[in-house]
Amino acid sequence: MSEHSAVTETDDLGDSETRSHRSSPRKVLIGAGVGHFVEWFDMGIYGTLSTIIAANFFADGDPTAALLATFAVFASGFVVRPLGALFFGPLADRIGRQRVLAMIVIITSLATFSMGLIPNHASIGMYAPLLLVVARLVQGFAAGGETSSAVTLLFEYAPKNRRGFYTSFSSTFSFAAFVFGSGLVLALTAALGDDAMTSWGWRLPFLVALPLGIIGMYLRLRLEDTPEFRRLQESGNVAETPMRDSFRTGGKAMLALAGLVVIKGVGHWILQTFMPSYLQTSMHFSKIQSFAVTTVCLSVIAVGVLGMGILSDIIGRKPLLIGSTVGFIVLTWPALWLMSLGSFAWAMVAMVGLGLLLAAYDGAIAATMAELFPPRIRSGGIAIPYNIVVSLFGGTAPYVATWLIAATGNRLSPAFYVMFAAAITLVTVLRYVSETVGPRATVTVDR
Repeated sequence: MSEHSAVTETDDLGDSETRSHRSSPRKVLIGAGVGHFVEWFDMGIYGTLSTIIAANFFADGDPTAALLATFAVFASGFVVRPLGALFFGPLADRIGRQRVLAMIVIITSLATFSMGLIPNHASIGMYAPLLLVVARLVQGFAAGGETSSAVTLLFEYAPKNRRGFYTSFSSTFSFAAFVFGSGLVLALTAALGDDAMTSWGWRLPFLVALPLGIIGMYLRLRLEDTPEFRRLQESGNVAETPMRDSFRTGGKAMLALAGLVVIKGVGHWILQTFMPSYLQTSMHFSKIQSFAVTTVCLSVIAVGVLGMGILSDIIGRKPLLIGSTVGFIVLTWPALWLMSLGSFAWAMVAMVGLGLLLAAYDGAIAATMAELFPPRIRSGGIAIPYNIVVSLFGGTAPYVATWLIAATGNRLSPAFYVMFAAAITLVTVLRYVSETVGPRATVTVDR
């Protein structure tokens, strides 16, 4: 909670409505969570398959150059995320969270499905990477409204004393999607072999996206919009110009949020997207070993973040935010050094350690973001700074990390980028975040 923009909300929902919206938490968590799962499976599978995509969509030559080009296309999906945030974030504050979430999941799934149909470079030359960029741009535009809308929906359905737990489901389902994607690639590689996987098997995860998207859209359309948004509708207080209102009344909170999510963006995409290729190309592990290490790490995060969400409701958000950022500053370089030893077991230990740090951060950050803004501008207030920062730092993280290795010749150099990102976030937490729950709470956020 920004010290300069503490939010106090008054609960004027009737008792019957309160009981009604709390009577089906499973439906809310499944509806929001499955759609979030589909969205991030779609966004993440590209990164998991980056080395294979490099071989299929770019001309033969320098493998490092092809991998850099692949990560540049990956980053292109993040370039348009701020535009998607400017469109979908305020739209969710105007027409509702549920309707926007349903639109987003089907748009992204169609774009991902199309990637599985694009001919490779050997077939159509330069048009292959061009079509790949177009599909990534559509993906990125839709993703610009996903996290803010999903976090807002979960937060506004959550009981006051369980906001950390409810909102942590957004990260749990996103990492479950990464686990599913990484596990699917691992299983396909083991079943088909490297040659078949590189030739045609890589297309299968992309083609799965469409049926998953239809399921996600169906579940989201069955949800009722949040009690907070319905209360705004009934009182005639829905923001008519939510984007302008976000900047006018939530500017300081948006700046605070920007600093808070730097390590979230870098940490997510380094672990999920950069690490599979890093373990293969820089640390010389096999494809199966690399995917196995990544899959276990992401599984630990998916499970761990729920526990951390519960913990954030008990001891507060700040201890987890501070502890995890300090952990990244102190432990990232030693973790990469352990990976450099060439031991599969030590690589697993290092990745799981980094995963636990990210789980601690994610367990607290979603509720922290939502608590910065009142309901009228909550989705847009989160979406705009969140996606700008994730685009600048997260979407470029795999490219920057790969470039650092090529430029310095030091395969541990990506650690310094993670440490830099963690330092920015740590300063923001210490300076701009007030505690909202737990024994050290200094700000009260009521409905």
